[in-house]
Amino acid sequence: MARLDFIFDFASPNAYFAYKVLPDILQRTGAELSVHPVLLGGLFKITGNQPPMVAFGGVKGKLEYEMLESKRFTERHQLNDFRFNANFPINTISIMRGLVAAQELGCEQHYIDVMLSAMWERDLKMDDGEVMTGVLTEAGLDTDKIVALIQTDAIKDKLKANTQSAADRGAFGIPTFFVGDEMFFGKDRLGLVEEELIKQA
Repeated sequence: MARLDFIFDFASPNAYFAYKVLPDILQRTGAELSVHPVLLGGLFKITGNQPPMVAFGGVKGKLEYEMLESKRFTERHQLNDFRFNANFPINTISIMRGLVAAQELGCEQHYIDVMLSAMWERDLKMDDGEVMTGVLTEAGLDTDKIVALIQTDAIKDKLKANTQSAADRGAFGIPTFFVGDEMFFGKDRLGLVEEELIKQA
């Protein structure tokens, strides 16, 4: 069975798009998904990368085209619940630490589904602590345990280590995927990801 490593941060709408499309790819290929929580801002800092709004802000038509491509992607894959968060950019450090905690607690998939919905469907300000805990509680997750773990050095250090490890592997942005040693960047590379999963299966 091939394994798909997904370098992931809730901060990226493209991570939302990719995650929503992956189940069909995993079903077709029989691959196993391994989500690697990182801090996108930390990855940018390590690699010298910049957010698209900064990197391409002065390029005539570039950002408008990116929005068009996002619209095409959502229509093609019928991601009708997507809404670009009005609070963007959002500092995701707490909810990313929460994902590391959720992995330890065995509720990763539920946590990811809930947080992606909050960020990219419900338009919630997820760097507000009260909003975050409200979302956790509403979803039936163990809010007290997750919040307590978020504040521990072990969880903080794990997220930092994940971010450095992703950079060391060659990642510079999100979504990034690894199939073995083969790296793919961006939601538009998912076709190539699927081909590589089949090849390595």
